[in-house]
Amino acid sequence: MIKIGILTGSTRDSRVNIQVAEWVKLIADKRGDAEYELVDIKDYNLPRFNEPIPAIMSQDYTAPEAHAWSKKINELDGFIFVTPEYNKGVTSGLKDAIDYLYVEWNNKVAGVVSYGSTLGVTATNDLRLILSVPKVAVVGPSVAMSLFTDFQDMRVFTPAPYHEDSLNKVLDDVVTWSTALKTVRN
Repeated sequence: MIKIGILTGSTRDSRVNIQVAEWVKLIADKRGDAEYELVDIKDYNLPRFNEPIPAIMSQDYTAPEAHAWSKKINELDGFIFVTPEYNKGVTSGLKDAIDYLYVEWNNKVAGVVSYGSTLGVTATNDLRLILSVPKVAVVGPSVAMSLFTDFQDMRVFTPAPYHEDSLNKVLDDVVTWSTALKTVRN
């Protein structure tokens, strides 16, 4: 069975990101078509990206935290990125987490669940571009939620019911493409 990581996109102490990721996992686990795992980037304590050699050229990471991160991403077949949008982009923590690795991302697939004052659409588009470099295919469907209608006081996640349908479309594509790309990696 393929393994899909549900990756948090925020490391802030006051984040609501974990609530959204847990909702994604709850919906995903009902499907039975893959093994879903919540992967909280905050748990890896990655420092600001400062490797002397880019990951595209070497997997000889100097940051000890990068080794555990590498192992986790390497064992996954696909991803659902759960990202807030900060200042019209992805968070610096998420960008650093992506930049630490290269080979571990190659020939895998991702879906995006975003939220923000403008639905996180720019963060989703940023991820499409960012993930193209380490050869991660991003599926077409996405979930875009509003801080004003899908959260109470911007602190408690209360998704509109129709988001579940959108999420299932994302999961359909991520599972299909992850299964196909696993044959490429093997």
